[in-house]
Amino acid sequence: MTIALLLVMQLGTPPVYDRVILGGRVMDPASQVDGPRNIGLQGGRIAVITGEAIRGRDTIDARGLVVTPGFIDLHAHGQTPETYRFQSLDGVTTSLELELGTSDVAGWYRERSAGGGARINYGVSIGHIKVRMAVMHDSGTWMPVGEGAYRAASPEQIGEIARRIEIGLNEGAVSIGAGFPYTPAATRDELLALFRVAATTKTPIHVHIRPGVAGLRDALSLAGETNAALHVVHINSASLAATPVMLEMISEARGKGHDVTTEAYPYAAGMTEIQSATIQDTYRAAPDERFAELEWPRTGERLNRESFERYSRSGGPVVVHTNTEQMVALAITSPLTIIASDAYWQNGTGHPRTTGTFARVLGRYVREAHSLSLMDAIRKMTLMPAQRLEARVPAMRQKGRLRVGADADMTIFDAASVLDRSTYREPSLSPVGIQYVIVNGVSVVSNGLTVEGALPGKAVRAP
Repeated sequence: MTIALLLVMQLGTPPVYDRVILGGRVMDPASQVDGPRNIGLQGGRIAVITGEAIRGRDTIDARGLVVTPGFIDLHAHGQTPETYRFQSLDGVTTSLELELGTSDVAGWYRERSAGGGARINYGVSIGHIKVRMAVMHDSGTWMPVGEGAYRAASPEQIGEIARRIEIGLNEGAVSIGAGFPYTPAATRDELLALFRVAATTKTPIHVHIRPGVAGLRDALSLAGETNAALHVVHINSASLAATPVMLEMISEARGKGHDVTTEAYPYAAGMTEIQSATIQDTYRAAPDERFAELEWPRTGERLNRESFERYSRSGGPVVVHTNTEQMVALAITSPLTIIASDAYWQNGTGHPRTTGTFARVLGRYVREAHSLSLMDAIRKMTLMPAQRLEARVPAMRQKGRLRVGADADMTIFDAASVLDRSTYREPSLSPVGIQYVIVNGVSVVSNGLTVEGALPGKAVRAP
């Protein structure tokens, strides 16, 4: 019995909620509810979900719209007010930086809680890349470009890396992040030390694996040897043509009882820093024709050897055209994958996945291609990411679901029109069809537009 119903029985008058959402098609993967309901919000939480009439001090008319839990993005770089605004317009209510992470967890959270808070919920991992850069005194700002990438750590340095990761976990980091192609000099002993910390602290480790089947086999071996929980980031860009084989490898590992999950984003091109080891090691010795895979997003030009070397000196994000739509579709529609954007935004330039990932899945894969059901797409965006984290972060049990007592994080969209608009040349274009986005009971998007000054987002941290 809800508090609201108890009050009705005792007082004989129906409650007036902070706000009500009326007449929408409520879809909740956790309970499998799919139908018209009214929802009452009180104190930042869901107070009632009912077919009966309810009243509120504020009303959203959701007739003709779909009402879901707010979208949870496990993999979003560039966590700034600008990117939080971009992501809110794409339906995201919780944005987490769990791959690259940070080397200073406490400082990262302090920065985002200052000045009144954030538009959406936020959280971070303690990142092996960033910690290694600090320990190895790498001069890079975004990614390692020197000893953090190319120098093997001594046993003492490995111990220091592990110690700093444990400190970050004690400061509330959501997970451990790692990117093996960005730290090619990290030995297996170093990576084992990383996985052992994950295992002993029962923390999932989110890993950008080395490319291909061999890279996944290495990560699964490290996880199996230590009994660590493994999350493989962007399986689509790690697998390319090997996507079917690598999804099957993850399925087999799960079938044997291993805690392994993965994610995908709905684009055939990736993006990263041109000065990073993964780009430099791949293209420095590549034949001339391969440089055309790289696009400089500020100009739209495809690179050649000369322009690659010139832009490598200045640095900046580069688009990497190496995948196919067929492989992306296979990853997006697999029951194994969570939808995560890998949002990337740096100094006014970024990937369209920053602004359009979730609307793209809903518009192109659900409505247009019919390759994914609406309920399954919502599950991949809400319940599955919450479940991946809730053992480490119990507060995630109150996200990704529409139920009484859950956090009032909600996305309300028009299933008939929702669609991404951003491109590699115009990556900041917001999608259409995302009508309302509610974070902790407060609208940050209303009638498809940003609500200025709304900063209801809260930190997502481990206890």
